[in-house]
Order: sequence, then structure tokens, then C-alpha cells
Amino acid sequence: MRVLLIEDEPDLARQLSTALDEAGYAVDIAGDGEEGHFLGDTEPYDAVVLDLGLPKMDGLSVLERWRQAGRDMPVLILTARDRWNEKVAGIDAGADDYVTKPFHIEEVLARLRALVRRAAGHATNDLVCGDLRLDTRASRVTVDGNPIKLTALEYRLLAYLMHHRDRVVSRTELVEHLYDQNFDRDSNTIEVFVGRLRKKLGRDLIRTVRGLGYRLTDDADEA
Repeated sequence: MRVLLIEDEPDLARQLSTALDEAGYAVDIAGDGEEGHFLGDTEPYDAVVLDLGLPKMDGLSVLERWRQAGRDMPVLILTARDRWNEKVAGIDAGADDYVTKPFHIEEVLARLRALVRRAAGHATNDLVCGDLRLDTRASRVTVDGNPIKLTALEYRLLAYLMHHRDRVVSRTELVEHLYDQNFDRDSNTIEVFVGRLRKKLGRDLIRTVRGLGYRLTDDADEA
């Protein structure tokens, strides 16, 4: 899962980026509104964390332009403003949720998880496919109750497929949502990670759809 963080305070941006990375997200960072708007307008993101008080272009304008252009990714607003009318303006501009500074990092992560899972049509933190379970809150994967150790990229790949269960996901889409903008992307590596996941899970839940991509589905669904 890939997230855009738009925050002009370097220390806060670093703290949030580290927390997001540890939670299993690929993170792109923008330090001003113009750069943030450009990235959000040209790259596919599963969610955006957007500060309102930004240089060059304020967060509210960034959000309004995205929505006017039809960009519908979930957006979580960060704001130091505590007046209710400013929060309402953010929601009316198209934000999905907000957090007021100062805040606990855990709250940002929890609200972001909720936005991502709702956008994918899930009601809880637990994503299930047969006896495979992924707890997005703890970044924990189990098969039949037994924990499975995954690398960061393996976890991101599985999490994306779990969020989009029963849908065919192309290699291109996976590359776009697994790696940040600075990563040397290669769609051929996706096949390698899929192979590793199949071995670690011990289940043939990730099906190859020739010429199209991959689909995660329960064995019982194919019966």
C-alpha cells in the first residue's frame, strides 16, 4: 500500500514517514503544496496524509484541485487549527477525516487504516481469505493461526492483494502501489515475490491470470 505524506515540518515529516514505513506502507514525501499537488495528481496512492498549513499552495487548495480533477483517493487532514469551521471547510473540500495537532502517531495510523480499508470495502482490521488472516493493525499474517514471517515488500504485496481480494490485479498496478517514487521499479520482481509468498503461505491462494495479473481467492471459491 502506497501513501503520500505532505508535511512541511521536517521533524514531523520524518517521524510520520518512519511510522508509516514500519506499519507497512510505501511512503512518498512532499514538503510543500505544489509538489504535493503534482504527486497526488500524477501518481496512484492508496491514501494521502495532508497538512493544511503548507508553503506555495495551502492544503485546502491542493485538496480542492484534486477533487475537481476527479482524484478520489482517501485524504486524512493534519491541521493545527482548532476552530470547528476550518475543520468543516476541509471536510467540505473533500477530506475523509482529520487529526488536529498535536496528535499521537498511533491515532494517525489508526485513522489511515480505517480510510484505506473502507475505500477497499472492508469493515475491520482483519482481512481473511480461507485460513489466511492479515491483521492490518499489528501488521501480522497468520495461516491457520500460525504466524508467517514476511519481508516488508512481501507484506505490502500480500496486503494489497488482500485489500483487493477476488479482483485481478495487474503487475503494473502492483508496482505502482508497492514502491515509492525513488525505488528502482521492475515489474519482473513481482513474480519473484509472488513465488516467495506462495511458498511461505503454503497455500495456492494467489492465482496467476495469464496476460492480466494475479488474483487472491480462497481455495473453496474455486470448487
